[in-house]
Amino acid sequence: MTEATEPFPAGRRLGRRGFLGAAAAVGVPPAVRGVPTAPVPVAAADPAPGAGVAAAVPAAGRSAARLLAVPGGHRDVPWIRDALQTALELELATLPPYLCAWWSIRDRSDPAARLIQGIVYDEMFHMALVCNLLVAVGGRPSIVDGVMSYPGPLPGGVREDLTVRLAGLGHDFVRDVMMGIELPEAPVARVAGPPSIGSFYDGLAAAFEEAAPELAADGQLRQRIGPNMLEPVARPSDVARVIETVKEQGEGTSTSPECSLGREMLGHYYAFGEIYHERMLERVDGVWEYSGDPLPFPDVRPMGVVPADGWPSPERRVRRLLHQCDALFTTVLRELEAAWDGGGHRALGRAVAAMRSMEKPATALMDIPVPGTDRTYGPQFRPLSDPAS
Repeated sequence: MTEATEPFPAGRRLGRRGFLGAAAAVGVPPAVRGVPTAPVPVAAADPAPGAGVAAAVPAAGRSAARLLAVPGGHRDVPWIRDALQTALELELATLPPYLCAWWSIRDRSDPAARLIQGIVYDEMFHMALVCNLLVAVGGRPSIVDGVMSYPGPLPGGVREDLTVRLAGLGHDFVRDVMMGIELPEAPVARVAGPPSIGSFYDGLAAAFEEAAPELAADGQLRQRIGPNMLEPVARPSDVARVIETVKEQGEGTSTSPECSLGREMLGHYYAFGEIYHERMLERVDGVWEYSGDPLPFPDVRPMGVVPADGWPSPERRVRRLLHQCDALFTTVLRELEAAWDGGGHRALGRAVAAMRSMEKPATALMDIPVPGTDRTYGPQFRPLSDPAS
């Protein structure tokens, strides 16, 4: 086990509709007014001129549907490892779009910027929880090869109706992508179609109970990430604690968008809803509604939607900045993978430092207009085979 007390930056502590925590899925509380209950299809949005949207086919080998097709009682330790790798890829998939949204806000002290920053660190925390679980059952997190291509559906064939794209913060982006990712599951059994996130993680939680795998602490990390403390998973009760923690931070309770673990915690879906509605969520006469204090939409850099094949024919300065961002992103991925492969908290620290370093070239791109449009460039988040080239 590797331990470190070096703190990560702490923001407003907010929960999220965690993918791991969706083991006991709950629906959108009917007493929440003004909350979109489903993302608007990407085709109905207003993407930047020239930005193509193409959905990549998810890898079939570890799809949620294939995993859930294995009957209960046969979901052994290898099954759990595959399911956790899928969970890792889901958590990782949220970071690039949320970073684009955060970095596009000009004033870093803006309440919306601080809110998204806190959620970014929540996402990192939950990804780290999954990595600890995977190491605990004898697996090794595959992070470099676990990155999705943008635009595209979430990994594992989950929520195939959603296309995740990279762009700057805007009402459409908040509604269609950010709230779309965090949309709570409706508790209605589906006969056909892709599995829900909730049903997938319900199966994962049950598999831990059925298989009762031996849990090893060696290789796991103990690290403070924002307001959260990452702890090793050593006992079955720790597994339950991890799932319950992420569930509470993500969805709130079954009757409220809040989390009982902390006063100012909201599920990410509802926190993003505050940005979208430009109002704080409050409870009025027993009903949750966006009628609280104003939350003016921030001044943002107009980053366009990154096309499926990347920015076409960029000028030399743009190529240099894109390469710099991609090289740093590659370092982030490699150091994260190394952290759970013996590199420990030092490798994790290098990953966070590289992610922070991306902000400068990323915002520089967001200040350069895309020729013939009213949009600007932005990072592509594409791993490089050789970052030094």
